[in-house]
Amino acid sequence: MSHKLIVQKFGGSSLANVERIQNVAKRVAGYKKNGHDLVVVVSALGDTTDELIELANKINTEPSEREMDMLLSTGEQISVALLAMALHKLKVEAISFTGLQIGIITDTSHTRARILKVNTEKIKEELQKGKIVIVAGFQGVTPNQDITTLGRGGSDLTAVALAKELKADECEIYTDVEGIFTTDPRIEPKARKINAITYDEMLEMASLGAQVMQARSIEVAKKFDVPIHVRSSFSQKPGTMIIREVKRMEEVVVSGVTLNKNEAKITVCDVPDKPGVAARIFNELSGAGINVDMIVQNVSHTRKTDISFTISKAESVKTLKTVKKVAAKIGTGEVLMDDDIARLSIVGVGMKSHPGVAGTMFKVLAENKANIEMISTSDISISCIIKKKFAETALRALHGKFGLAK
Repeated sequence: MSHKLIVQKFGGSSLANVERIQNVAKRVAGYKKNGHDLVVVVSALGDTTDELIELANKINTEPSEREMDMLLSTGEQISVALLAMALHKLKVEAISFTGLQIGIITDTSHTRARILKVNTEKIKEELQKGKIVIVAGFQGVTPNQDITTLGRGGSDLTAVALAKELKADECEIYTDVEGIFTTDPRIEPKARKINAITYDEMLEMASLGAQVMQARSIEVAKKFDVPIHVRSSFSQKPGTMIIREVKRMEEVVVSGVTLNKNEAKITVCDVPDKPGVAARIFNELSGAGINVDMIVQNVSHTRKTDISFTISKAESVKTLKTVKKVAAKIGTGEVLMDDDIARLSIVGVGMKSHPGVAGTMFKVLAENKANIEMISTSDISISCIIKKKFAETALRALHGKFGLAK
């Protein structure tokens, strides 16, 4: 077994209690005993981040983003220290660092900062001393020393960025499932584990609601060709490799089905049908830092249009406020919000060369009484917005129809 530099990332569920932290420590120590160098990135324990968000909201429903970062970054500071202690107990040398100590430099977009550069001197120094280096995921620091966080799932990004900068031999992402599945096994028990998937497919699946990996981390991995191995921290089985190209049989058209219930649909009624009006609405939204997803505009004969778009549910209050303000200036009809929706998507590189995939999807939805409210497509995915109550049945039906079941 040759000597490797491995970056490993353990998510919150892998560190939810003392026993699991000890389990992670044993696993990491095993790699060290086999002669490998390890950099271990960790998330906050279990549901810590959610609990901190809840606590903040009890104190102030509109907390400042800078202070949210200050608060949320403490979650990872707890995990790095505890994991280091667990390794010391096993007589393994280890040292923990925060993002600031390592020098993960980000821009100033609090709560969703982007990494500008990573200093690796400190990590290399400690690795040379034979230590396991444990790094707090999800956090960085601005050039002015303000603490930032990298957005939901940001520890994945920390791990991929470190793997790239350190030219690691492997980047392993540990989670509570055995890899990437054709769909969420909790909704469809017939879901299958995928052995290998392309960056592009994984990127679509992550941005369309598959919870396994943060989309931005896949973008970085793809850009710098960092192969990622997603696997379970509770089993020794190999997981899923995320790589540039996967050699597959021709007939695989769809590789996965995803469901996202965390979206809301906003509709602005009776918008004057003239150039520049949509631009005003969406410029206001982007100015407020709101990410708009699908957009549908219906033109009627009355020279008025309805514009509908989806956003993440977490931003619905902020969005509604922003849209109502601009709608009043433009002179539109009412602004409606519907958060009883779900986005159901199919993803697969094979779709490019197979006609009729969309038709099949729409037929399955119709057979399951799900009315399609919005549709969006890319080269390798089709998404439909439907009512939430039909979502899980429709997901299982699509999963079966495209031959993904075990």
